[in-house]
Order: sequence, then C-alpha cells, then structure tokens
Amino acid sequence: MNQAFTLIEPGPVVLVTTHDGGKDNIMTISWTMVMDFKPVFAITTGAWNHSFAALRKHRECVIAIPTVDLLDQVVGIGTCSGADTDKFSRFGLTPVPAMQVRPPLIKECVANIECQVIDIIERHDIVVLEGVAAYLDTDRKEQRRLHAVGDGTFIVDGRRLDRRKMMATKLPAGV
Repeated sequence: MNQAFTLIEPGPVVLVTTHDGGKDNIMTISWTMVMDFKPVFAITTGAWNHSFAALRKHRECVIAIPTVDLLDQVVGIGTCSGADTDKFSRFGLTPVPAMQVRPPLIKECVANIECQVIDIIERHDIVVLEGVAAYLDTDRKEQRRLHAVGDGTFIVDGRRLDRRKMMATKLPAGV
C-alpha cells in the first residue's frame, strides 16, 4: 500500500517559477492537475518548499512545461533549494519576462502558462491556479512531456491518438 501512489500519475512534470520580491526561483512539481475545461490548475506544494512563501505572498507564478530533453535539469531543480541556489544560472535556463505576472517564463520549455493563485487548500497542500496567459512553442522539435512515477523513474509521452470525432459531443467549443 505504501507505493499505491505510483500506480496513478496525475499530469506532466512541470517547472513552476515564482518571484519573492527580490529574485526569481524555479521548483519542480510532479503532482499537477487540470481542474476543469477552464484554465484552472492545481499543484501540490507546501511550506517545506522554498517557493511556497512566494506563492502565498505574491499569489502568482508561471507553469513551464519541460520536455524529455530537459529531464536532468528538471531533476536537478527538484533536488536543490532556491534558498541558496540560482536555479536559472545553475541549470542553464533562460528567464523570459511574462506579460501579466512578475515570475518569468522559461524559454527552453515547450509551453508556459502565466497564473494567478486563486486558492490555497492548506489541509491538502494544494495551490489552485488560474491561467491568465499561455504560450506554446509549436516550432520546438521535441514535444514529448515527462510524467513522474513517484519512485525516481519517469514515463515519456508517446504518439498522439486522435479520437476527437468520437468525443465531439463532450468537448467544449474551441478545443
């Protein structure tokens, strides 16, 4: 039972950028969730994570979606603290100014979503975010996302299977 959480993975591993009023930081989050057919997302993090104080105080972040070629940076970011490490510099990532929030986008990621914190459910260490702007690099050759199993291993997206026609009555307009 102790490893049951490795049987269901939530969503792709993401990098979340924050700004604490003085400097930018990045954290790796492997527990993510889409809340609805709206741009509302949830991540799991709490006071043990250096970036949580910035999320709580400034109530904004960027969800940056890395691809498989960034695996070592993703793991490295998740195994050190922004309290004593400039993660952009250490892991060779490029901060790009966001349009609507203070934390930066990450140039090397395939997608970035600027977000506002709309709720923090402390009992479960869940931060609920609303996307206010999104960017996708469709020219980027590598598009495969990472999924954490929870035991130090990862699964990589494979080929895309299209069933849009079968699901047309269940999809919202514009999707």
